[in-house]
Amino acid sequence: MGGNGVDYIAIDIGASSGRLIHANFNGLGGFKLEELHRFKNGFQDQAGTDRWNLTNLVTEILKGLEKVKKAGINECFVGIDTWGVDYGLVDAKGNILGDPVSYRDDRTKNVIVDFDKEMPLSELYKKTGIQLQPFNTVFQLFVEEQEKLADAAQLMLMPDFLGYIFTGKAVTEKTNASTMQLLNLKTREWDKNILNVVGIENTLFPPIAEPGQILGELQADKFTEYELPTATFITIASHDTASAVVGTPARGDEWAYISSGTWSLMGVEIPEGISTEKAFASNFTNEWGVQGTIRFLKNIMGMWLIQEVARMQDYRYSFPELAELAAKEKPFQQFVNVNDSRFLNPDNMIEELQAYCRETEQKIPVTPGELARCIYDNLALCYAVELENLAEISGRKISKLHIVGGGSNNKFLNQLTADACNIEVEAGPGEATAIGNLMVQMIATNGYGTLEQAREDIRNSVELEMYYPHHSADISAAINTYKQFLK
Repeated sequence: MGGNGVDYIAIDIGASSGRLIHANFNGLGGFKLEELHRFKNGFQDQAGTDRWNLTNLVTEILKGLEKVKKAGINECFVGIDTWGVDYGLVDAKGNILGDPVSYRDDRTKNVIVDFDKEMPLSELYKKTGIQLQPFNTVFQLFVEEQEKLADAAQLMLMPDFLGYIFTGKAVTEKTNASTMQLLNLKTREWDKNILNVVGIENTLFPPIAEPGQILGELQADKFTEYELPTATFITIASHDTASAVVGTPARGDEWAYISSGTWSLMGVEIPEGISTEKAFASNFTNEWGVQGTIRFLKNIMGMWLIQEVARMQDYRYSFPELAELAAKEKPFQQFVNVNDSRFLNPDNMIEELQAYCRETEQKIPVTPGELARCIYDNLALCYAVELENLAEISGRKISKLHIVGGGSNNKFLNQLTADACNIEVEAGPGEATAIGNLMVQMIATNGYGTLEQAREDIRNSVELEMYYPHHSADISAAINTYKQFLK
């Protein structure tokens, strides 16, 4: 386990699971990952509100750090990444004001219409460059309980909130902060006009921190029931997509990525934001990345669809089995706008997909194979449409598409994506987010000099798989039909 080099731990938490991953770096190039702890995550209904179980998250992280110690790692660096937009509140005495609300809670269901009355959405986008999603932090705060906001002394996004619990140090990491839709794209500061609409002051937020900044030491005396290592927490690119892009083993600048997990995030890495009318109309977002970059991307509903279908079937079929069943079905039997808000958090995803097809007078998918084929076909078609938009709006030539994250293990969807997008696809690594987390830690502690060097080392340390396109007239026709369902 612990070697002669420096030990790093990535705490990588997604909407459905979390993991602690170890890497040892000795300066000779290359690294190996070891998963030391994995746990389930998910929001729960608490008195009618969907919330994250903060106690469980903290407990599981401590269990993982205890395993780090038992593995013979007495000293380490640690970084935390999670999803974006959700936040925790603390009062002036440092007391936590309840479990954080999940972005999938329906409290923001109609908020965009109400917000537009206070500030035009086009103005909000021009200021921030952030894609309009009802669950963005700006909209969550717009409907937040005023009494709770009055009691709050500090607001922290989930990774910073967890870091605060473990170190007592409060910051606002910038790659994640940019997803809040409260920061001005040009000034890179809190936008006073937007804060006024929401009814908060910028003093609610701890200081903005750069990725790679030392946060503080683990306060082991607060958790005496656990045997913990000496751990120095580093504020990494704490939005999971920001870390996944760092962990993308790309070369040059003629590439795009899909960070494929619960969400599919498709984008390019650029030096300056794009908040044009075309970008606004296509609902692309400008999230901040490491070393001054911008992640210009589109949020796509992603593997959430198939995850929910599997759950509705009591997980009788594994995801590889669902892909095998899908491969046996006839393609393009349904056309579904996968980004329709009705699929954000339905009571039953199967029934919601079937209702969509019924309402649009299409063949209704019934069997597990038909449902999986419906989802994978329409994800691939969506990727094709958005890749076309991405290239047009960014002005980038895109000759390769990198698929990273857990979804990169889906060989069936990878080939569908290559075919639909008519582009070479390079899949892997599956643990891109954890790797990106680790890379920022290593760069911060002089393990690597540049992002380019880190990415080259990733290429030499993980297995990657190529998929070559087999485009056809049938696929072109399917893409054109899909576009009609987006109107």
